[in-house]
Amino acid sequence: MEEGKERRKEQRVAVGLVVRLKAQDMGQFIESYATNISSGGIFIQSKKLYPKGTLVRFEIQLKTGKAVLKGKGIVAWTRQVSSQTAKPQAAGMGVKFLNLDTNSAKLVKQILKLKSAKRPQKPSGIKSSKAPVVTNKANDVDSLPLEIEVPSEPKGPSVQVSDEMTDFDDEPTPEASVDPSLLDQGLDEQKIVSAAPGPALGGAKSKVIGIDLGTTNSCASVVLDGRPMVIPSKKGYRTIPSIVAYDKDGRLLVGHPAKAQMEMNPQNTVYGSKRLLGRRFHSPAVRQMMDRFHYRIIEGPKHEAAVRIVGRPFSLQQVAAFVLSEIRDIARDLLGEEVNRAVITVPAYYNEKQRQAVREAGMLAGLMVERIVNEPTAAALAFGYNRSLDQRVLVFDLGGGTFDASVMELTENVYEVIATGGDLFLGGVDFDNQVVDYLLQEFVQSIGKVPKLDRTAMQRLRDASELAKCALSEKDETIVRLPFFAAIDNTPKDLEVRLSRTQLEQLVYPLVERSMKVAARVLANAGLGPKDIDNIILVGGQTRMPLVWKLIREVFGKQPHKGVHPDEAVAIGAALLADSVGKIDSVILIDVLPQSIGLGLPGGRYLPVLQAGTSLPATKVYQISTFRNMQEVMELLVFQGDHERVLGNEYLSTLVISGIPLGPKGSVMIELTFSLDQESLLKVSAKDLTNNQLLEARLMAAETEQTIREKLRIPPGELTPGIAGEQGDSLVSDGLGDLSDETEQIDRGALKNE
Repeated sequence: MEEGKERRKEQRVAVGLVVRLKAQDMGQFIESYATNISSGGIFIQSKKLYPKGTLVRFEIQLKTGKAVLKGKGIVAWTRQVSSQTAKPQAAGMGVKFLNLDTNSAKLVKQILKLKSAKRPQKPSGIKSSKAPVVTNKANDVDSLPLEIEVPSEPKGPSVQVSDEMTDFDDEPTPEASVDPSLLDQGLDEQKIVSAAPGPALGGAKSKVIGIDLGTTNSCASVVLDGRPMVIPSKKGYRTIPSIVAYDKDGRLLVGHPAKAQMEMNPQNTVYGSKRLLGRRFHSPAVRQMMDRFHYRIIEGPKHEAAVRIVGRPFSLQQVAAFVLSEIRDIARDLLGEEVNRAVITVPAYYNEKQRQAVREAGMLAGLMVERIVNEPTAAALAFGYNRSLDQRVLVFDLGGGTFDASVMELTENVYEVIATGGDLFLGGVDFDNQVVDYLLQEFVQSIGKVPKLDRTAMQRLRDASELAKCALSEKDETIVRLPFFAAIDNTPKDLEVRLSRTQLEQLVYPLVERSMKVAARVLANAGLGPKDIDNIILVGGQTRMPLVWKLIREVFGKQPHKGVHPDEAVAIGAALLADSVGKIDSVILIDVLPQSIGLGLPGGRYLPVLQAGTSLPATKVYQISTFRNMQEVMELLVFQGDHERVLGNEYLSTLVISGIPLGPKGSVMIELTFSLDQESLLKVSAKDLTNNQLLEARLMAAETEQTIREKLRIPPGELTPGIAGEQGDSLVSDGLGDLSDETEQIDRGALKNE
């Protein structure tokens, strides 16, 4: 019996599989890879095999990065490398379909029809069995259910598997086909399987919800009968804490249950992790935050920041997925139907890597992320939707962990961002930290010595500081009491400190002033002054502080607007956007690139390619020539930020261009096209202008800051800039590739702006 209990505590691992193919378009995909697909599943070639029964979420992409097949499945069989057959067979897995999104289900039907036309009779040696039916009547042309068959496991060399499932031409390496950040080690089986009932992932019948994934609290909303409503939990909470924990019995806790046990179990409770999401482990930002959190921050498989709780590693995408999955379940219970589509908001100042991490978190939570939208933009949508406004507004978003300021022009159903800026390390938790430091200082003075405090004591102090801060928005004075706070010479001592609103405002005044400077700079970047603003929209719980209102009136000369709820406006705006997708009178959002994207140069200089403030979507074309005789591969380091030095910006990836035709140095001219979509996600393509043919261009990330220094020959004495304070944070991450020759060529002017 005890052994059975232990087995039930074990979590099944769901693996995220992302496979990038050589096919450029859908025609090439069907022609080259259709034989890998049956009505019941798909064969995925990979050196790394997962056991039968492993749950997977897969996404098959074209070379351009466009997804052609997305869904959920289970490993039905595996095959090791075999050279005993007439045609050598590579290793791979047969994945049985459990769920497909609507477009994928339709594509499978088309492929089956084409295969049936080409091969009327089924080859011998292939067996199949019926599996559950997946129905998408709303979108299927003939409104018939799609029958799913299970790909059978080959029994030996004599089975002609290649007739039904020919191996992929590309054999993905384990790193390419299995993204370690998508290893869903923590999602329990119940949460994974819960996505199976109802319409397929992304089906037309499933409602699209809006989610504000916050640093401190998260909120969700949905539009019903044309009106947005916040989705409350069964207990009536309109927001849930963005906190994840495992208790002493190994149970996963999310939201209020996780927060309730935080004092007694701080080392196994993850909070504020949105600040770490998408960052490399060795960045100054992560190093600074290590002292502020009680859980252990570790280095992930791609040098990214991750966490370790209950002795197990979790990616930050997994942590965010726990919160998103909880929100999905709450919405499903309220609506009485499966929920698997969402619009998710992010801080406007999030870089490309952080936005991609949010998408991955949504995938792990069983959500098709219809769009990533900036939080200030969503708040403006909640403010102006269906009001036929013609106004210029400043969205002042001071939340639990980040600050954003955006100037927007609202005209009918067009919401255009004019300028945006922010500080990813300015939020309510920083205000709390000021109170924590003050209370500790007062306690030390009262007892005459510095106490040794454990994690539980510090967590009690943080909770008390937050409560005191909130209380002082309503009254002029409060008393912080913590009985038996610390043991001094084996004698328990209580903490009791009186704190006034005046004292609090003195403590946090530099933080509020910092936010005002960011907002003023955003206005200046737009060529505007305070008098050019018609309305100021306050978003985020920290804007409830009277000092924030006072300084806004002093700096901008007008009273902020009170018509939107600071905690709910972002989620409501996301839901309104989700509801408008596909409608004739849909909302038009015109956003801008928050931080420049560019290339690293020798010595550590930075060359912006796409400038901050560029309207999205955007495309920029450059040309560069080869710099070595018989050069086949070129590598360039890509960064995001606005610091003149590479180390002051965030490393995104390394652009690896391969398949360059051989020739003398400088004889091959390559055209690079940098493209940003509406969500500020980057894609790069390359073309050989000599032969007018596309080249393979991949964005990869695998190295450390030390490697970047070596590749770009950055002087050893140059320090990595710290957090840029009021200018926001843009910090170097990791890099890849031998860049010395390439960047020297760029520096000499070989990179031409077209």
